[in-house]
Amino acid sequence: MGLQAGALIGLYVGFSLATISVLTDAEKINRTISLMCFPPFIGSIILGPFLAKRRKPVKLSRKPLEMAREILEEFNEGQGNWRVLSHVSSDGMNIRIDMHNLKNIEGVVDAALIIAEQSTVKFIVGRGTSKSSSPELRERVLNRVESKVSVLRRTRKAKSIEVKPETSHEYDTYQNKLNKVLFILLPIVSFLAWIEMRN
Repeated sequence: MGLQAGALIGLYVGFSLATISVLTDAEKINRTISLMCFPPFIGSIILGPFLAKRRKPVKLSRKPLEMAREILEEFNEGQGNWRVLSHVSSDGMNIRIDMHNLKNIEGVVDAALIIAEQSTVKFIVGRGTSKSSSPELRERVLNRVESKVSVLRRTRKAKSIEVKPETSHEYDTYQNKLNKVLFILLPIVSFLAWIEMRN
């Protein structure tokens, strides 16, 4: 994640420098391409180790999928119906809960919101249209989530509803400091590059 963040910052810097390069001398195509390609690699190598030390919003003491299946196990409806083994999965950090074929929808949502205090939970509910297999599912899950979770923590997507953990004060402070440093450094770097390219 640190390397990815460093590369993203490098890409932004490279794009800025490439724009300056085109404005100062549009014929130097090789220089423009180099400015687009090299900064992401340099940014990931130099900034990666520092950005990798960022604190996560919540420290996890247990694996999210293991915890989610343990909490939701009581809602198992038997083989061939809704079960945690077939309907609860993970991509490593985030939990995916397929809400289809489930009878106790509100109960599972309430239990899953406990998990959402530590890890992002994605409820798979479909589009909620008349052509869907369970057209009322999306609305039921959404109503329950909206009644219990603040608007800043929930996201509605095409086929899912996502609930994220609440970020800690320390995490927000760190992010604000990092953003301020970037806003200060990037214009300075761009200005110096512009002067150098003009010469």
